[in-house]
Amino acid sequence: MQGRLIDYSLIGVCFTLMIAAISLISVYVPTEEQMGVVQRIFYFHVPLAWVAFLAFFVVFIMSLLYIWKGDEKWDFRAYASAEIGVVFTTMVLITGPIWAKSAWGTWWTWDMRLTTTLVLWFIYVAYLMVRSFASDEERGARFAAVVGIIGFIDVPVVALAIVLSRTQHPSPIVFEGGLASSMLLTLLVSVAAFTVFYVLLLRLRASTRQMTSEIMKLRQELEI
Repeated sequence: MQGRLIDYSLIGVCFTLMIAAISLISVYVPTEEQMGVVQRIFYFHVPLAWVAFLAFFVVFIMSLLYIWKGDEKWDFRAYASAEIGVVFTTMVLITGPIWAKSAWGTWWTWDMRLTTTLVLWFIYVAYLMVRSFASDEERGARFAAVVGIIGFIDVPVVALAIVLSRTQHPSPIVFEGGLASSMLLTLLVSVAAFTVFYVLLLRLRASTRQMTSEIMKLRQELEI
């Protein structure tokens, strides 16, 4: 009962923040002078990237806990977070080129930030494949945990790509104080909305995986 109340509360908070974010992006925030309306993708692109990084960090932590403790609940959470992370990284790889086409005149360039993000996507797609197609459930979970731990190395590489290499990707103007107050407010609300959305998805997806596992175990017991 308490878990349901938490989920309902998260849904309410998520819905409120999403409405606020969309309203700010659509009406409140000023149109950027050089890029025009397409710059508003920024308020989706950055939160999507943040949630992808957060999701893979959770995979990293949950995978470590699973290997250490051997408790299925950590695997369920790691698996759920990896699924969400792949979806959000996919959206990053879609919104990025749309923005790049307007800013750079090309859909894609083998820039270090873009390339390492694509590699990150492939790593966690591999995680899902290992986890899904393993013939032995426990062995697949352990192999996937190793992929989740090692694969996380690419996250700081993506984050630091603009420092490690000359890149066309914009510098982190959020930390450089280059955003107007209205833009910063809009970005923060959007980040908060997508973060709560991630937490909600993680809880729902992990609980679904746990229930599925319990049903499969009951079926095996009945067959025996």
